[in-house]
Amino acid sequence: MRRSLLLLGIFVLPLAGCGDDGKEGTTISLNSMTEDGNVTAGVDGKTGEVAINAPGFSGKITLPKLKLDSSDFEMNGVHLYPGSTISGMNIVANDGKDGDDKANVRVTFDSPAEPAVVRDWFFDRLGKADFKITKSGTGLKGTDEEDKPFALELTPAANGHSTGVIVAGG
Repeated sequence: MRRSLLLLGIFVLPLAGCGDDGKEGTTISLNSMTEDGNVTAGVDGKTGEVAINAPGFSGKITLPKLKLDSSDFEMNGVHLYPGSTISGMNIVANDGKDGDDKANVRVTFDSPAEPAVVRDWFFDRLGKADFKITKSGTGLKGTDEEDKPFALELTPAANGHSTGVIVAGG
């Protein structure tokens, strides 16, 4: 139960100080399964509503919208492509028996460059951060420094931008 509450605190406390500029924020979901029960939490990027459901506690509050950008996410010291904004983040963590913990993170984002430029930027930096990756179309596939699966998919978006999806963990 302590771990569930710790996850809850880590998830919600940083949101309290965020401002609302009237634009849509980042949508975040967290699902953690432990021996104490299932903990779910989420932030609605459109409304700022934070919903929490944990063993012995559930509730909803509305906070200013949260908008994550390239500096708010990193993988072994590698942030998102400069100027990127995160539209969604989904985190699933399972506290398995006998130390068989599994976690999966899915991040969707917008980058202010064409897919090939963003892919090459990640390829260079993640390779230096001990990822074992190969180029795959406009994206990347491989493993992180712990040999966990990693994938980056990029598609063209309006105004020379890219829409990206990172899936890491397993």
